[in-house]
Amino acid sequence: MIKLLLDVDTGIDDALALFYLAHAQKKGEIEILGSTTVGGNVEVGQTTLNTLKIWEMLELDIPVAAGAKQPLMVPLNPAPYVHGDDGLGNTFLPAPKKGPSEESAVEMILRLSHEYAGELTLLTTAPLTNIAVALLHDPDLAKRICKVVIMGGSVFTGNVSAVAEANIANDPEAARIVFRSGMEMTLVGLDVTHEVYWEEQDLQALVKIANERSAFLLQIIGFISTAYENLSGWKRCVLHDPLAAGVCLFPDLVKCEKRYVDVELNGELTRGMTVVDRRGRTPLGEENMQVALEVDAERFKTQLMESLLAWAREG
Repeated sequence: MIKLLLDVDTGIDDALALFYLAHAQKKGEIEILGSTTVGGNVEVGQTTLNTLKIWEMLELDIPVAAGAKQPLMVPLNPAPYVHGDDGLGNTFLPAPKKGPSEESAVEMILRLSHEYAGELTLLTTAPLTNIAVALLHDPDLAKRICKVVIMGGSVFTGNVSAVAEANIANDPEAARIVFRSGMEMTLVGLDVTHEVYWEEQDLQALVKIANERSAFLLQIIGFISTAYENLSGWKRCVLHDPLAAGVCLFPDLVKCEKRYVDVELNGELTRGMTVVDRRGRTPLGEENMQVALEVDAERFKTQLMESLLAWAREG
């Protein structure tokens, strides 16, 4: 069984990823050992509360450890216009009954990496600050992680700029540390996540349930869909973080190339860009990660919707 540690900045698509993973845990496909939080979509205090709230909604007792408040070198650049002032589509859920762990995010990462050395899968759907700080504390962490699945970056496009994706662009210095760590990594970036989205017609099964749980899901999906419409003219809920969660369970959801990938730190127009060398040789360095380039979108969308419907119907 997959032993999983999540590093999240829980906004709307992170929350949908948690629903997907909770369903997988209830089916006995994975064991979620813990979750760490970082500033990203909103500040870290809110991402920590949001993560606690979602686990509580899902009736799972998953430890949550708060992490970095800001990137290594620059101020945090949150996105309330995409995720809401509360990070969950302005649903303003009540405070969770349980508080965060006394451990810090870095302490949780390092402890679990020792307890489950060689077994631990790390899923990151956030800026990579916590992982980088853990590596700076203990570079041997890289040898104890089984694999890392990173929602971030891209080969051909960007979202916060023409070439940079938000999680990487929020802390490119941290991303460079992680990318150069030697861990077994898969990069699930915009090249595939932009192919996996819901439009209004995809949500009819949720609409038909018509209870409090389905209303919550439709509210957060509707909020981020409207944000995308305002940004791009196309009303859709892009499933960035859930797809990375899916790849943890089912690597064959995506087709990958193993390439050398680094991060641009200094470019006036390209800071935060993931530079992927696809020339068939490695003058920059050894191939260091699998890069997802194609996705079985319909298969994954079906899986994710099944997880949401299963929870909504229990309400």
